[in-house]
Amino acid sequence: MAANDNCDTAAALAKYHESGGGVRGLVESGITTVPPYFRVLAPGTPGSTPVLKTTTFAIPTIDLSLPRTAVVSLVGEAARTCGLFYVTNHGIDAGAAVSAVRTFHELPLASRSPLYTLTPVRGVTYSTMPYAPGASPLLPWRDCLRFFSPKPDFGCIPEVCRDALVEYQQRMEEFGKEMAGIMLEALGVGPERLAVEAWIMAGHYYPPCPEPELVVGSLEHTDPCVLTVLAQDDVGGLQFRLDGGNNDGSWVDVPPVPGALVVNIGDVLKLVSNDEYKSVVHKLRIKSDQDARVSVATFFNPPKRGDSDLFGPLPELVTAEKSARYRSFTITEFLKSRAEFGHGGLSTDQFRVGDNVKHFISCAVQVMDPLVYDIEEEIAPDT
Repeated sequence: MAANDNCDTAAALAKYHESGGGVRGLVESGITTVPPYFRVLAPGTPGSTPVLKTTTFAIPTIDLSLPRTAVVSLVGEAARTCGLFYVTNHGIDAGAAVSAVRTFHELPLASRSPLYTLTPVRGVTYSTMPYAPGASPLLPWRDCLRFFSPKPDFGCIPEVCRDALVEYQQRMEEFGKEMAGIMLEALGVGPERLAVEAWIMAGHYYPPCPEPELVVGSLEHTDPCVLTVLAQDDVGGLQFRLDGGNNDGSWVDVPPVPGALVVNIGDVLKLVSNDEYKSVVHKLRIKSDQDARVSVATFFNPPKRGDSDLFGPLPELVTAEKSARYRSFTITEFLKSRAEFGHGGLSTDQFRVGDNVKHFISCAVQVMDPLVYDIEEEIAPDT
């Protein structure tokens, strides 16, 4: 029976991807119940994930119009305490990019389905990115238009949404480098110590769902990069987890703030900073059966990702009082660890050294649901 169920699920998934319509296509077809491959167990049913408490928390806001010294100090404090913060007065028209992503995903099926592919074509994909086999659910309630470095061909997408995304990607390149430089300065090192580029830009579309409590926009995870910059519309649904203190393990809503970008620390920067900075665990819950949520996430990683390009704790951050907590690694090696061990502690702890290996054992119960990562194609992170 189980073998037959697996075959039925595989056939249903194949048919879903062959349709080229994504989750939006299902909604357009008028479904009233969620297909099994999107479903999570309803809260309170046997085997379901316990409902974790939520709490209020004042998410830091960094105003870039402040003097540089103040900005550096505020960014460093936010990166050390919670790993996520808003940025205002950045001079970027993020709303235009969000609108362009919405325009693409709401094009007629005949216009967008020819672009549907799970693997990049000329540096671009449009699809519902599957989770790893055995994950629950198998698919997120989300379609994604992704652009991969170094030179995605924006000519692949319709002209009606092209110019705004080209402009945004160019501005993000500048902004990501500026933010990385500020974060490094807050660590007491120069910006040249860790170069970054816009590794992947992902235009996410979360359609309204007839049963929002039975799906997820994304499972809880950390990001496999240096940092992530998020532009979002006004629907909401993003949450991050507080680790440490009286609210340890509580989830915090990240409500949209008009004009603000959201910046969060990724696992690569956590390792390079020798645990000075926190890589924040976050997830996306679907809130509405009426409104689609749209966001644009840009993930920044080092441009040099060859087998001879090594990363690890910066020497300036290694002292007699605080030895190096991680060994050197390549980005390919890092992504393979993510594919094998999943998100968060069990993945990054593969690189721990010395007495810090003991921490790996203590984190063994914290394994998170894995995502699919094709190392050669660099399939996008889940945010």
